[in-house]
Amino acid sequence: MANNNTAVMGKTKRSTDVLIEDAIAQQDSWLARRRSFTRRFLRARNSSVENNTVQETPRETRTMRSRDDNNNRSVLRDYWFPILCAFIVLLVTIWIVFARSSAPQKIVVLNAAKPVPVETVSKGTVKKISEPTNIPTFDVARIQYDGLVVIAGRWQANKNISIVVNNKIVATERTDNNGEFVYTPKLAPGNYTIELMGVKPTMKSADKLFLYISDADYRNSVSLLMTKEGSKVMQSPSVLKDGDLTVSKIDYLDTGRIIVTGEALPRFRVSLSLDDKYVGDARVSDYKSFGVGADIGELKPGAEYNLTVRLHDDSGHTVATVNHNFIMPETTGDSDTFYTVRRGDCLWVIAKNFLRRGTLYTMIAERNSIDNPNLIYPKQLLQIPTK
Repeated sequence: MANNNTAVMGKTKRSTDVLIEDAIAQQDSWLARRRSFTRRFLRARNSSVENNTVQETPRETRTMRSRDDNNNRSVLRDYWFPILCAFIVLLVTIWIVFARSSAPQKIVVLNAAKPVPVETVSKGTVKKISEPTNIPTFDVARIQYDGLVVIAGRWQANKNISIVVNNKIVATERTDNNGEFVYTPKLAPGNYTIELMGVKPTMKSADKLFLYISDADYRNSVSLLMTKEGSKVMQSPSVLKDGDLTVSKIDYLDTGRIIVTGEALPRFRVSLSLDDKYVGDARVSDYKSFGVGADIGELKPGAEYNLTVRLHDDSGHTVATVNHNFIMPETTGDSDTFYTVRRGDCLWVIAKNFLRRGTLYTMIAERNSIDNPNLIYPKQLLQIPTK
């Protein structure tokens, strides 16, 4: 029956598998031709692009440059005013920085401890620079009961600092993170001069501390800070005792000069007044002795005079007063007078009080056969040539 169907159709019928294989073969052939065409097309396109790029680069460059020039001119035309303002601001800034800096300027260098002179800078060159020196300084010096002393100061942070008492190192303290230290010794009655000495680097304090610890009462003690400008009272006596100001001798020379000697609180100042008229002053030594010499003119024998001696602290306050009323006696006519040396005296001061000038100490040394004028001793009796 199959044969009949085949004969009727007039040709042989292909199987399905053969048809599928032919279709796949045709598709593969078409894809191969397409890939080949694509490769040829891409090669031709790439070659054409390269040629066009090489040939047309100068023209494109000129076109781009022209476009940039037009853009620049457009920016300048649209934004000329802000650009002009910015240029003016720039010129003003340059003038302020350079032109005005050439004018002299005053620079004040500040120091916490004391004022520093004003320095001058001209044309950017410093004429003088005062660099602050970080040296040990005293802040507090207080004398308390039973000779207990509180000394506080400052130096560089976390450094060792030595305390020098009467030229001898007695202790070493450590400063804290703020550079501060405290030293609390217990001292016997007497006089003490205290300095500070920094350790590594070695640096001494510019100022010294003077302490007078009274044997009577701590409130009778004295604490002074000695500087180049003078002394500053850190603790003044709040209680005075008998003997804090005494007058031991009054000499009147026929040259019209009066010399008053005595004892008082150390390093305080003593002033002398005659009939309430100031005539002179002097500083008390570390050993409590003083001598004041002043020209007062001729005193009339038999006349009564009032001699006032006042003791002042460094603030100028009067802390003690001694009044001495006397009647001027007849002069004896002796050409010389005598003076008993006290601890802390020197021929220079004695000559200044008696002979008006310290340089005349050689006359005293010659009259008393003193070979070494720097060597005199307490209780030594000196003959003073007043003529």
